[in-house]
Amino acid sequence: MINTDVLIIGAGPTGLFCAHQLGIIGLKCEIVDNLDKIGGQCIELYPDKPIYDIPAIPECTGEELTNNLIEQIKPFSFNFHLSDRVQEVKNENNKWFVKTLKGKEFLTPNIVIAGGVGSFEPRKFPTKNCEKFEENSVLYSVKDKTIFKDKKVVIFGGGDSALDWAIELSKNSNVTLIHRRDEFRGAPASVERIKQLQNEKKVELFTKYSIKDVKGNDNLESVEIKNEEGESKTIDADYVLGFFGLIMQLGPILEWGLNIEKKTIPVNTENFETNKKGIFAIGDICTYPGKLKLILSGFHEGALAARGCFKYARPNEKYRFEFTTTSKTVKGRIGVKE
Repeated sequence: MINTDVLIIGAGPTGLFCAHQLGIIGLKCEIVDNLDKIGGQCIELYPDKPIYDIPAIPECTGEELTNNLIEQIKPFSFNFHLSDRVQEVKNENNKWFVKTLKGKEFLTPNIVIAGGVGSFEPRKFPTKNCEKFEENSVLYSVKDKTIFKDKKVVIFGGGDSALDWAIELSKNSNVTLIHRRDEFRGAPASVERIKQLQNEKKVELFTKYSIKDVKGNDNLESVEIKNEEGESKTIDADYVLGFFGLIMQLGPILEWGLNIEKKTIPVNTENFETNKKGIFAIGDICTYPGKLKLILSGFHEGALAARGCFKYARPNEKYRFEFTTTSKTVKGRIGVKE
């Protein structure tokens, strides 16, 4: 049995920053994730994808962000339990007993669900022929962008991932972007950039089109698209990328007695606690009025959830807020010399 102040479920950026905030205020935590590596969706699906919305960092990749967050929490020596999943959660004398698929047992007053619960997989193309090229020429994530250099890349999607990769790959590849609507769901600045690249003939853009078929023998040769009127076009392609979001499978979390709304967990915005005392939810898994699914929002949520954990982990102590720039205690904890 492992006793800890907090158990974090999910080792993505939000969970990692929450761990840092717990360390800053003197709490210990254990971190469980069903993936075999630290970083969550950020490292599993988009390690090479540029990220632009981290304050004071103009651009970084998912891998760079993950590595920096890991470096940030190293002084606290927290333990990670990877390739494992929380199966059982039950209340025992105002503490949570937690058991994982591998049989590990934890006793903790706090659980922080950090968006990494259950499994997730990308939404795929409905076209049957795509299956034989999957993991080779038809891809739903980018793990090594160098393979696209000087290649013909056809990208499907209208959200941030599709737009960001179209912009990024246009630097060294022949890019075609296809979306089933005229309006895009991505950031306005990215939409404007795509239109600029279209005018510069660095990106070819087709809207109100969707995939019809892919063609090729041993290797992918082309992709056929169709519009709402049924008219078809054939585009030469070395790679086809699909960015249609993720299908979340919540798994055992459905049995924990939490309020679930459309695969998300409602929380209060004071400390991101759920309807269960001592269980918090942060990141994409939580919902509240005005919720923005941004990494920076998850950082904010993690910071407040960490403070919410303090009163259950240290019921006889009063939490005293200090700025990290002035706190000698905090500096000592992370090994900073004055």
